[in-house]
Amino acid sequence: MSETRGGWRERVEARNAEIRAEGRWRSICTLEGGAAETRIAATGQAVVSFASNDYLGLSQHPALAEAAREAIRRFGTGTGASRLVTGARPLHAELERELAEWKGAEAALLFPTGFAANVGLLSALGRLGDVCIASDELNHASIIDGARLSRARIAVYEHGDLEQLEAILSGSERSVVVSDSVFSMDGDVADVAALAELCVRHAALLVLDEAHAVLGPKLPRLPGLEWLVVGTLSKTLGSIGGFVAGPQPYIDLLVNSARSFIFTTASSPADAAAALAGLRILRSAEGERLEARLRANVARLRPGHASPIVPIVLGEEARAMAMSKALLERGLLVPAIRPPTVPVGSSRLRVALSAAHTAGQLDLLASALAELGCPAS
Repeated sequence: MSETRGGWRERVEARNAEIRAEGRWRSICTLEGGAAETRIAATGQAVVSFASNDYLGLSQHPALAEAAREAIRRFGTGTGASRLVTGARPLHAELERELAEWKGAEAALLFPTGFAANVGLLSALGRLGDVCIASDELNHASIIDGARLSRARIAVYEHGDLEQLEAILSGSERSVVVSDSVFSMDGDVADVAALAELCVRHAALLVLDEAHAVLGPKLPRLPGLEWLVVGTLSKTLGSIGGFVAGPQPYIDLLVNSARSFIFTTASSPADAAAALAGLRILRSAEGERLEARLRANVARLRPGHASPIVPIVLGEEARAMAMSKALLERGLLVPAIRPPTVPVGSSRLRVALSAAHTAGQLDLLASALAELGCPAS
């Protein structure tokens, strides 16, 4: 019977063949470094990368590298187990304290990734019972998966549709509204102020994922608003990891209920130290200069745009792939984003801008896009 049904290898190879036939096969491009100017390892081709979410260029900052080296010297390369089993390191508590201060929260909790933070938070909230999670249809996959794992009732509202969201909240006694503040594939921003007002009006908890919100929008602290912020250490802060910040009782709940915190090894000392160094730079005069440079770079490529994510929607997958290839031939690494990451018919180039990009690099990109018939603005 097993021969008739086919083995696992055959089934996997058949599915791989289907993906290839659909034109959606993906492969990993290895780069020689993480700076804006780098090379493709396989060919040695020099490229300027517009693919990274390293928005302030902090992953290449010498202060982060030095902090990571010192942490390895003091604490070693790993933590050995989860914090509840093997204990934390002083760096974890120090980073959580400063993350909470940065976000104006009582407390914060580290997770190994931003994905794990959303999954842990939403699944923990869902287990409180009789919860409705209202989620924007363009939210990140980590929010979608966290909501599903919560086993709560899920109500997905059309992107940015506040009237539909209010109708959902009006029909639910205990609701969580969860939204990206900056949507990772479109680069547009949520109406955070309106979301906060709706949550106050309907006594809903607001969960805001600020992973890409290096330039805002900011969450207003309205009287009566219950809120939690999810963030990453891998984008604005140049390291790796995620966190949840908010009132102390919520953080206590996560320590005791979030499976993606309880059952995973704690962040390495080097990652925590690098993130802490990045956070301190961000909150300094140097950080203000880097943010100003990033704003100027966004304005140079697409005036008036609200985030460093600049989508160039082309429609068909084949066209997006062809444009990405043509840009690469010109020494510009700009990824093509296609289904299932974005809806069918909305394949695009996703340009991610950084404070590390120079005016000359941006002008080169703008000229290449215009030459190919898909200008950025």
